[in-house]
Amino acid sequence: MSATNDPLRSELYSFLNGHHVLNLAYSDAGEPACCAVWFAAAADLTLYYVTSYKTHHGTVLRPGGQVAFTVQKDEQDWRSIQGVQGKGYCTPVTPDQRDTAWQTYSKRFPFVIQPFADLAQALSAITLWSILPGWMRLIDNTKGFGHKEELLLSSK
Repeated sequence: MSATNDPLRSELYSFLNGHHVLNLAYSDAGEPACCAVWFAAAADLTLYYVTSYKTHHGTVLRPGGQVAFTVQKDEQDWRSIQGVQGKGYCTPVTPDQRDTAWQTYSKRFPFVIQPFADLAQALSAITLWSILPGWMRLIDNTKGFGHKEELLLSSK
C-alpha cells in the first residue's frame, strides 16, 4: 500500500487511539529486548511515549535506533483479532518537536498536566520519545481470517 492510502491511515490512527499500551521491541547489543509503554499517536502516525534515560530501553535507545512495535486489543477471540504491527525509528524528542509531542501526549493522557506533586516530580525525570514509523500493518480478522493491510510511511 502507498503512503497516500488515506482510509488505511485513518483506520490505523483510529485503532491506535483506541488503545493505551504499545509493546516496544529493540536490540540491545545484538540481543532482543522489549518493554511496554503508554503511547499517544499524532495524526501523521508519529508515536510518542515518555520514559527515563535510566530505564533499560531509555539507555539503549538514547542515541536513537530501529524498533518494532505492536498494539493490540486484550483478550481476543481468534476470529476477532485486531492489532497493529510496525517498524520505525525511535529517538528522544528534539527541543523543536517538544511542544507538539507534549500536546499530543497530554491530550491523550490529561492526568499528566494535573497538579499532583508526586506526578510532577516523576515527570521531571522523564524524557519524551518519538517513534517515526516507516511501515505499519493493520491486522483485522473481523474482515476475514488473516486480513492484513500495510502502509509504507518512510524509508528511515
